[in-house]
Amino acid sequence: WYKPAAEQGLPEAQCMVGDCYYYGKGVKQDYNKAFRWYKAAAEQGYEKAQCNLGVCYAKGEGVRQDYKEAFRWYKAAAEQGYANAQFNLGICYSKGEGVKQDYNEALRWFKAAAEQGLPEAQNNLGICYYYGKGVRQDYNEAFRWFKAAAEQGIAYAQYNLGYYYFWGQGVRQDYNEAFRWYKAAAEQGDTYAQNYLGYCYENGKGVKQDYNEAFRWYKAAAEQGLAKAQYNLGECYYDGKGVKQDYNEAFRWYKA
Repeated sequence: WYKPAAEQGLPEAQCMVGDCYYYGKGVKQDYNKAFRWYKAAAEQGYEKAQCNLGVCYAKGEGVRQDYKEAFRWYKAAAEQGYANAQFNLGICYSKGEGVKQDYNEALRWFKAAAEQGLPEAQNNLGICYYYGKGVRQDYNEAFRWFKAAAEQGIAYAQYNLGYYYFWGQGVRQDYNEAFRWYKAAAEQGDTYAQNYLGYCYENGKGVKQDYNEAFRWYKAAAEQGLAKAQYNLGECYYDGKGVKQDYNEAFRWYKA
């Protein structure tokens, strides 16, 4: 029923038909058709379609990649208050894609989306405060926004929050909380969190010392290519911690 409504010009329906083609829901995936329907809705001012059209231009899906066009459509949707577009516009400004790099503008748009509760924007706003990009460096504000994003399940924010608790930046040092957030991120596949979780188990930080668990988490991160975890895994094999001592395996991971 979306399609008949779309063919009569209803922008919400046109956008939904675009979604169906984009994700292959109820129809064979087709980026060209998704682009066509998003464009029809976007040109009527429908903000979600404008944002989706921007994504198509940014990724070159159904159309030739064009960051300037992506920026134009993100901006149109962002100015209507659409949080996802505001976040994407922030990314454009932070990376200089389709527009001159401008950390002040990136901060402005990340903040607009973050205040609407978008977790990805909350995490990026935390990064801005942490590094002082577009704003004065402020670890307390960074912590606040990382926490907001972490509580919504963003793995990188959970890792950042764990890091804050581990080192006592912007918050009182707390190894138990560090462990909790590293574990949450590690279980979602974040390599940095997996490596730090291994360190917590190896050294009994926030959890009972357990070399077997340390080895398991170092291995998970090492197999994803994280150099520090590969070194730590090599150490486990070299010292026989959590695994049978094996100099050949130690050498292999040191070399990696």
